[in-house]
Parts: sequence; structure tokens; C-alpha cells
Amino acid sequence: MYPVLNKLPNKSDSKPLPIVIIGNGPSGICLSYLLSGYVPYIKKGSIHPHPILHRKLEETPEVSIIDQDLEYLSEGLEGRSQSPVALLFDTLQRPDTDFGGTVDSVLTWWNETNRAIPHLVLGRNPPGGAWHFIEGSMITLSQGEWMGLPDLPFKDWLRKKRRGLRNNRATAEDIAQYYLHYVAKKGLQKNFICGTVVTSVRKVSPESNSSCAQQYPERNNDSFFPEKEKEDDQFASGNLFQVDGFIKNMSDGQQPFSIYAENVVLATGTYDSPTKLKVHGEDLPFVHHKLSALEEAVKNKRISMTSDPILIVGAGLTAADAILFAHHFSIPVIHVFRRRVNDPGLIFNQLPQMMYPEYHKVHQMMKEQSVACAGPYECYISLPEHHVLSFRGNKKCVVQDKNGHQKVFNISLAFVLIGSNPNLSFLPNNGTDLAIDNEQPVNSKRNPINVNPFTYECVQEKGLYAIGPLAGDNFVRFVQGGALAIASSLLKKANKNPP
Repeated sequence: MYPVLNKLPNKSDSKPLPIVIIGNGPSGICLSYLLSGYVPYIKKGSIHPHPILHRKLEETPEVSIIDQDLEYLSEGLEGRSQSPVALLFDTLQRPDTDFGGTVDSVLTWWNETNRAIPHLVLGRNPPGGAWHFIEGSMITLSQGEWMGLPDLPFKDWLRKKRRGLRNNRATAEDIAQYYLHYVAKKGLQKNFICGTVVTSVRKVSPESNSSCAQQYPERNNDSFFPEKEKEDDQFASGNLFQVDGFIKNMSDGQQPFSIYAENVVLATGTYDSPTKLKVHGEDLPFVHHKLSALEEAVKNKRISMTSDPILIVGAGLTAADAILFAHHFSIPVIHVFRRRVNDPGLIFNQLPQMMYPEYHKVHQMMKEQSVACAGPYECYISLPEHHVLSFRGNKKCVVQDKNGHQKVFNISLAFVLIGSNPNLSFLPNNGTDLAIDNEQPVNSKRNPINVNPFTYECVQEKGLYAIGPLAGDNFVRFVQGGALAIASSLLKKANKNPP
């Protein structure tokens, strides 16, 4: 279904790819769609409910959104994202969704093949990225329709499956299958190479390109880079990026590759590297950092309702999902978290009860089932304002409360679910030099990569772009604005804007 990398003979005159995208989740998929010649225009006769934006759109209705001044169009928009272009694209696709409205998208999509730019999307997993590793029955935090990508509404796809949304939300399995379907439906497979692990991205001079072996993907014995496009492609005369890595091959293990690119887009998300407590014993084999480890332990019957309690550390939605999963199988839980249960910063205090009843249930358990006073929920103990001091080899855990008092618990397994960080080990200095605070690691919430808000090009490195959580856009509905900004920038570089 997807091309593989085949080593080609050295070619001193081979041209680099215009664009390599690292990461094949929703960010990478959406950007590939826009780079494949799909261009958004405003539907004739459509009326946007935002009067100022509507007037701006009426000024040049014949010009595609991707070719307009994104800074001008997005000026003055407000919403649930800090990114102006993310808000722009979202309000064009879902004009009044935050107000409970049902106005249809004002966008229509044209396939202008002459404007497509050759590119590759590299990913470890099938298209959809980390969604393929989330337990399939888990319900999304966002509304299901917000998980959709351009020109293929998620609700329409789900309706064809003869299923509906639960509280307007979808399962992780449905989302993963939708992204697979999207790539196939839009004919994007030729751009995707799955099973790839990128180990290095570095700047090289154009001269070094001629002395290195070039490795390009081939498909049906035709070069991925058609000769006409080689001749026509004249943009990017500066330094190149060398992208090294390997592709996991079922027959002969790992096949190394090296690709030269004029532009590289970082779209890896933040799922790869779980945050750690950095306490003694955290590397013991009974301590885990991913929800999937709990699912595996239940499946393999390593834990059951008669086991010692499992320890769950964290007060976010992943920890809540773990509690719900354990509760479903009557597995006893000790829940440790640093915040107060009524802390306004706690995510549960920010979610509407009617839309998120299962998370409200977890919040109630956290409030009512403390170790000090038994509540109505069996097999669960809540330890607010506690933190883990250490894990011991005999499966004991030492925790401490806000007053310095320590408690020791016998546990069967521990699950530290306190967030995750991007794995940017393939970049110099783990990408820290690209962050807003370049003395701290990249973090999607506290320290994203510093990008131009209207192009998403890294401020510190021209030709390098970041999208999605790496750039601070943590929801699928908003990563698409980043794709619009990057595609607009790259089309300008490629001189593929209409006159």
C-alpha cells in the first residue's frame, strides 16, 4: 500500500526533495493533503457569521485561502487557540461550532495538480500515528467532528459505518481507522513511508550532496521524483537538510536511508517520551509509563481483582482513563496526585459534566474516596496532595503528603501517567535550541518550538518547520491551521502561487 525506500546508485546530479515531513499523524496527513494540490476556496454565496471576516473574504473571492494574506484574514479572531492561523482555518471549516451552531464549512476544495509539491511523510506507524496505539475503546476528549480533516467530515465517514457519536465524541479506534481511510481516499499513499525511524536531521552544504549516496523511494519502478518536476523545480538554493534513519523491514531487519531535502517539517507530536518522576526505583520492571502497559497486564492476567493494588500517579486524562479501565475490571487502585481536588487548574474542573460524565465520575472518586475516610467506591483510594518518594524492589511504594508524613503501600504494578514530551533526539541538542526558552527542553504546553505564527517556520532555523503539539497546537482541530500556514509558505518558496 505504501512505498518503500530502495537504494539507488550514486547520482551527483540528483536533486533533493523539496519537503520531508517527519511524523504521519493528523498534522502530517493534513499537510500532505495541502501539498498534493488540494486548494481551499470560499464557496460562492456562502455567508460567514463573523461579519468582519466575511467582509475580508468578499474582497478577493476568486483567490484561494492559501494564497491570501493569512495575517490579515486572521486579525481579530478569538477562540480556544493562541495561534491566529489555527483560529482562521478552524472558523472557516466550523464557522460557529464553539457557540453550538451548525453553519456548514464555507470552504470548497479544488484539486489543482499543477500546484502539487513532491514530498515524503515519514512515520513509525501507519498513517494516524499515535492513534493506533491508544486503547480502541477510549473516548476522545474533543468532539468527534473536531477530529475530522479537510473535505471529509468525520461524521459523514462514521455514518457510512452505521455508527454514531457517544456524547458527540468518538472512540480512538474509529479515529485511527478514519485517518487510514482519509489517506487512501485522498490518494496520498504515494507520499507516505511507514515503519521509518529518523535518527538524524542536520544541515549540509549543497556541495556535499554531490558526494553522498542518494536514496529516494521508488514506486512501480518509476522515480518518486518525475523528470519534468526535476526540471521545473528550481526553488531553494541555500543549505540542504540531510535526513538519516532506517526503515523496519520484516524480511531483513533494518534498511538505512539518507534523504536530502530543501525543507523539513517536524510533525512528531509528543507521545513518544513519557515524563518521569525521577525518583529512586522508577526504573524497576514493575513501574510503567504508558497506559498500554496496563491494558497488556490485564490481557495477560498479570493483575486481577485479587492482586495487590496498582498505583496510578497523575491527575490528567490519561490517569483518569487508567482508573476507568482498572475500575471496569475491578482491579484495586491507589491514586496519587499532587494537586488539591478542587484546584481550578485540575482538568476535571474545566470539563462540562454533561459532556464528560465518565471523567466527572473519576473526579467524584478523587474527592470522596481518600485514604483518610472511606467513600462509596470500592477498590479505589485517593491520595490528593501526595507525591511518590521512591519505589522499592519488593514492590513497595513510599509516598509523602503535604505535611511530610510518609506512607508505604504494597502494590502489584505502578503506572506513572503524568504527561509526555516529544522525542527530538534526532535533532542537535534534542531540539532545545529551537524552543522559545532554549535553555529548557521542548514541551508542547510550557515550551514549544519558536515558530513564525503565520508560516510556522522555525525562528532559529530557516527551512525547518514545526507543526502540531511541537508548535503549541495540541488539538486536531487546530493543527490544520498550522498545515495551512506551512503549505502557504512552501508554495511561495516553490513559486507555485498563481499570478
